[in-house]
Amino acid sequence: MTTFDDRERGYESKFAHDANLRFKADARRNRLLGEWAAGLLGKEGDDARAYALTIVTSDFEEPGYEDVFRKLAADLEGKAGESEIRTKMAELMEVARRQILDETQ
Repeated sequence: MTTFDDRERGYESKFAHDANLRFKADARRNRLLGEWAAGLLGKEGDDARAYALTIVTSDFEEPGYEDVFRKLAADLEGKAGESEIRTKMAELMEVARRQILDETQ
């Protein structure tokens, strides 16, 4: 085995690890968004948790974040505007990343 092979395997491992962390952070962000939106919609308890799950699953419709945004925008019409939703998405992504990183250390 050469040093090049070892280095390549190391990069592949890091890429897989980073992709896994990114997936977890996206899912966490979506759950947090769902909890935030549920509060705006007046949902509590099991209803809020069920709603948050619909936000998590909405991310599987297409690559990227627009599917989540569209779901939230439709559900929160009259309660939150585009800029507020997008700002909250960015804010909660940072929160989710920190939480995931803290859990892995």
